[in-house]
Amino acid sequence: MELAYYSDYAVRLVNTEQPERGGDSLTSVEAVRELFGAAQQAARRATESDVTRLRAVRSRLRAVFEAADRGDEVLAVDLLNALMMEFPVSPQISGHEFRDGENRPKWHMHIADHAANATAGFTATACMGLAFHLTELGVDRLGICEAKPCRNAYLDTSTNRSRRYCSDRCATRANVAAYRARKRRESTRTAESAQDATARGER
Repeated sequence: MELAYYSDYAVRLVNTEQPERGGDSLTSVEAVRELFGAAQQAARRATESDVTRLRAVRSRLRAVFEAADRGDEVLAVDLLNALMMEFPVSPQISGHEFRDGENRPKWHMHIADHAANATAGFTATACMGLAFHLTELGVDRLGICEAKPCRNAYLDTSTNRSRRYCSDRCATRANVAAYRARKRRESTRTAESAQDATARGER
């Protein structure tokens, strides 16, 4: 089972919304189908109803990431468990798509798609991937980008659990903002010191 691939479903869905900026790219059937990536067979079942359904799931998945980001591991797990109870998966062993050097099947775990609609299938896959990520790597590997106003979700796969931003772009923007703020503070202190020196000289 491609843990990283399936857990990325959750990230992709959550990040279709930019709550601090009022942005939302999940507005059409085409947008729903894009979420499925290479899983085009499942994507073909998408209808207008899935836009509304997936938006509701998106809010619940964001709550999982936000709880984890705050360090509330129990709440994050409880919220994810509730989703998995509502959207169960059907795992099965598969090997027909991949062959080794001797043309033998490379057996692996696969999530079978027997869902009633596109939302149910996508959500079951996203939640199972996120659950594997959480249990294998830790709840603290789920985060929300610290570069305001971005509130994108991310999965920390760094070796030292140091990730704080969803992308290099946000990391650069945050570092530049911090540098400018530090320079402003230094300029203010310099100006205040000069004023104090002038005041002492006049006395």
